[in-house]
Amino acid sequence: MSDTVFRTKPTGTPAMMRLVLAAAAVSLISGCALQKRDSVVVGAIPDDYRTNHPIIIGEKEEKLDLPVAASSRGATASQRATLEGFLASYDRSAAPPLNIIKPSGSGNAVAAGDAAQDFARIAKNSGVPANRIMFSSYQASPEEVSAPVRVSYVGIKAQTGKCGRWPEDILNTSENKHYANFGCSYQNNLAAQIANPNDLLGPRKQTPIDAENRGRVIGDYQTGDSGFNENIGY
Repeated sequence: MSDTVFRTKPTGTPAMMRLVLAAAAVSLISGCALQKRDSVVVGAIPDDYRTNHPIIIGEKEEKLDLPVAASSRGATASQRATLEGFLASYDRSAAPPLNIIKPSGSGNAVAAGDAAQDFARIAKNSGVPANRIMFSSYQASPEEVSAPVRVSYVGIKAQTGKCGRWPEDILNTSENKHYANFGCSYQNNLAAQIANPNDLLGPRKQTPIDAENRGRVIGDYQTGDSGFNENIGY
């Protein structure tokens, strides 16, 4: 009886192995492409405090409440100083209407009316046109003996939204991004310091040249006189 030799045939052919490797390569490439697309989407999410808390130019009502005692007769020195400081930011070129609203029916209605007239005179002296000052009244309770007189006007202001938004836990930093309230106080402080909000919209027009001052500077340059005084340091 002759010996029978059993041989095992390989389970995979070279062609099949190449197909498996090609499929694996395609899977890796497609995975990289998906990962790259996701990173682009995530990177497009705004993560800048100037984007999250933009400074907006718009109209804003400025108002000042001045309590008036029932025994007062006209504006006090303290009220005068406070009102003059309030009107320092009034835009005299635009000249928006200035509203003086006094209480009616309160215990200090007569004193408040006298004070409102003085407030109008102070406003005129501060540069508010007389035809832009308007009076009105509001109903107050008879028990109020120091109901305030409100002075208000609408002006162009640089402003941002209110701070204090905490939509999620501040410790949730898995994405390494700013928290929602980040930069809000800085933007608000910057907006409050801007004297002319129109400066944020574009540069101002160049002012005319002071010919006399320019001639003096050129003359000093030509004569070698820098204008420095050694005795006093300038």
